[in-house]
Parts: sequence; C-alpha cells; structure tokens
Amino acid sequence: MARYLDSKCKLCRREGTKLFLKGQRCNTDKCSFAKRPYPPGERGKLGLSGKQSYYALQLREKQKAKRMYGVLERQFRRYFELASHYKGETGKRLVQILERRLDNVVFKLLFASSRSQARQFVRHGFVFVNNKRVNVPSYLVSKDDRIEIKVKNAKLIKTNIEISSKTRSVPSWLFQDKDDLKGEVLRLPGKEDLAVPINEQMIIELYSK
Repeated sequence: MARYLDSKCKLCRREGTKLFLKGQRCNTDKCSFAKRPYPPGERGKLGLSGKQSYYALQLREKQKAKRMYGVLERQFRRYFELASHYKGETGKRLVQILERRLDNVVFKLLFASSRSQARQFVRHGFVFVNNKRVNVPSYLVSKDDRIEIKVKNAKLIKTNIEISSKTRSVPSWLFQDKDDLKGEVLRLPGKEDLAVPINEQMIIELYSK
C-alpha cells in the first residue's frame, strides 16, 4: 500500500495549521511548525505565496483532510462517493466516514500517540472490534462497536494514555476504559467532534465540479 514517506512537518507548514501527525512532538518546542509557521520553500519563507483563488482554497481544504487522516487521493475520492450516496448532507457524512476509520478511533481513544502509530497497531493485529481481530486501518466502526487493544506488554499503550491525556481528551462520541484498554462507540461523530476544523463544504464543491 502506498504511503507518504517525506517529512510530515512540511505537511503542517503547507496547510498552515498543526495536523498533529507526529504525536506528542507536535506539542513541544521541537515542533517545526511552531518554529517556522510558513509554507516550505523559498517563496513561503519570503511570504510570496500571494492571494489564493477560490479553487486553491478548496484544494487546500481537501489536502488538509487527506493529510490529517493519512488517506491518499483514490481512497479519499471513494469516501466522497460513499458519502454522496447516503441520505442527508454529503459533507457531514464525509466527516463521519473519516472519523469512523479504525486507526482514527484508536488514536482518539488515546491508545496511540498519532494516527500513524494507531495504523501500525491495527496492521500488527493488536486491535479487536467486537472480539474479532481487525487489521485493516480503514475499517469503519459503527455505533455500539467495542474496541479492545490486546498486547503482551501494555506499557507503551498505557504510557500513550498518560501522556496524551495531558494535551487532549477522548471525544464525547467514544467511551474509554483505560484500565482494560477498551473503548466503545457511543454515537456517530459529527463536525463538532473534529480537533482540527475542516470546511467540508469546500471539499464537496471541489469534487462536484
């Protein structure tokens, strides 16, 4: 499966906001975005980006969402097509689909310090949904699903919970049992549950052209 292997800090700088792609490092003085809050490259450093067109703003919103969730173009477009087939607002459904990804849920439950680490946990078979092992990061959880982490040595997971709880909290649509490393989906997520705001309407307009 294709993955982005270049510097993750460049992605935050390009989008002009912290996407928290490197876990707790993003909350320290070592954060590249905190030191250089401008786009990468010479033009960004000199402030020569210029005024962006509406299309460019739409593209930036799509790229921000893709990069935050670690999704590539083909899969992101499939999510848009899936959302467009649901009843209701397409933008709201798109946000729900992205938030319901299993790797994102593991991250939001504080079991992992970043979505990339959560994806690794899922790939290695440490994550169970309703007592069944699931090793597909893009698996979409549903209401009342129960998530559990099963590892021989839970020290790393508990350390993640301890450190992550200082800077972020478990969203209201999820329940966390930090002692048994379990979680439950209480309801489907909404836009108000996003840690980083996304203008999903711009994304819908871009794909609807």
